Amino acid sequence: MRRAVTRLGDVNASGISGTATSTARRFAGGAALLLRGIALYVRNPGLMLLGVVPALISGVLFLAAYATLVVFVGDLAAVVTPFADDWPAAARSAVRVIAALAFLGLGGLLTVLTFTAVTLVIGDPFYEKISERVEQRYGGTPDAVEVPFWPSLRRSTVDSLRLVALAALFGLPLFAAGFIPVLGQTVVPVIGAAVGGWLLAVELVGAPFYRRGKGLRDRRAVLKADRPTALGFGVAVFVCFLIPLGAVLLMPAAVAGAALLTRRSLGQPITEA
Repeated sequence: MRRAVTRLGDVNASGISGTATSTARRFAGGAALLLRGIALYVRNPGLMLLGVVPALISGVLFLAAYATLVVFVGDLAAVVTPFADDWPAAARSAVRVIAALAFLGLGGLLTVLTFTAVTLVIGDPFYEKISERVEQRYGGTPDAVEVPFWPSLRRSTVDSLRLVALAALFGLPLFAAGFIPVLGQTVVPVIGAAVGGWLLAVELVGAPFYRRGKGLRDRRAVLKADRPTALGFGVAVFVCFLIPLGAVLLMPAAVAGAALLTRRSLGQPITEA
């Protein structure tokens, strides 16, 4: 009986370990798609540089907005912690540092996602062309449908607004959780990166899904079927976009990587014939 229980435990442990390994491998594979997007960027500098222009325009605006938040974050922290006014200086400073970090974390999440949404709308023709060129390199888009410019712009704008609203919806509880000592500065940023990464992945695959006649609901369902891969790609993009000028310089590469993520998620080849 003991041997049977031991064997069962070994099997369960092996199964859990195998699942964790598979999940980690798929997550890494998703992150690698961004690296492949960067490689395509390097090989096609003329086309990709066009994609930097709209990113640069919106990047200046959002960088200025985030810099303003950094300047006034101390005042905001004081506004939301009036209960600490009469505390000893050390305790008051500690709670306001935590509040400031929570504001900066929420600001970073919303800035990255809103920047991406606005940039995709501004640069829709450029990013559509980049995405299409990437797909042509690996066999084209099966069953492609013609997407007129204005309907495409309207639909991508509406979808982007929905995703930004979701970011705010998730961001508020994460902001509140940021006040929890230790957990707020360790676990909450990881959760924030995962949430931001998932929303970025859903947002960036918009163009290749539209070419196939598929909307927001379709791309959510497809990416959910292989969530670790989508998360790996999205989190890699999210972290890179947090780097100063990373969002501006890597936006075209992220669009190229999203085209590869779409093909992989739909079971289409991502290796050159």
